[in-house]
Amino acid sequence: MLKGIVVVGLFLIYPYLVYKGIESGMNWLAPVVFSGFCLYRALVSQQLSARILNALFAIALLLGAYYVQTITAKILPVLVQLMLMVFFGRTLFKDKGPPFIESVVRLQFPELPPAVSLYCRQLTLVWTAFFAANTLVCTVLAIWGSGFWWALYNGVVIYAMMGVLGIGEYIYRRIRFADLSVLHQGIPDPKATVKAMIINGRKVFLDMKER
Repeated sequence: MLKGIVVVGLFLIYPYLVYKGIESGMNWLAPVVFSGFCLYRALVSQQLSARILNALFAIALLLGAYYVQTITAKILPVLVQLMLMVFFGRTLFKDKGPPFIESVVRLQFPELPPAVSLYCRQLTLVWTAFFAANTLVCTVLAIWGSGFWWALYNGVVIYAMMGVLGIGEYIYRRIRFADLSVLHQGIPDPKATVKAMIINGRKVFLDMKER
């Protein structure tokens, strides 16, 4: 749990680190910090493939921090959004199992009506499109945007949009499934939904890694 909090905290403050680094002429700061994090991951990882991948990423960040500092500093959110897009999107293919959100929901509600199963697929598609759009915007801002607008989008706007999308989905869910018996135990409130996504999402992610 503590490790997860540290990782999330690093990603949350990353845009601020990059912005302050650019402002102070220390564009290399954020890439070097995250290179150290990747190097640590390479040393403690149990799997050889994870060690190699983290080590290579650490080396790439260090080289980028030396040769193309600003682009390297700004590129990490692009990779994060791209990985999220691929992670959500690949579950939409039939041979990859149920869509990600359906897998998460089934851990809480094992027996899902076909209508809810379809809704989970549609919602997974919406989030995939959201991450794809973010990947594009983050790429444009990394190459042509100023440090301020890049940091504002990656550090504030993305999370605000995620909040709006999450709240909007909850309201729509209440309307679409007005009959609470559809989910047997009722429709979870936003707090319960977020908690389930965090706990069950990690379980589904680890299960997918083993496939």
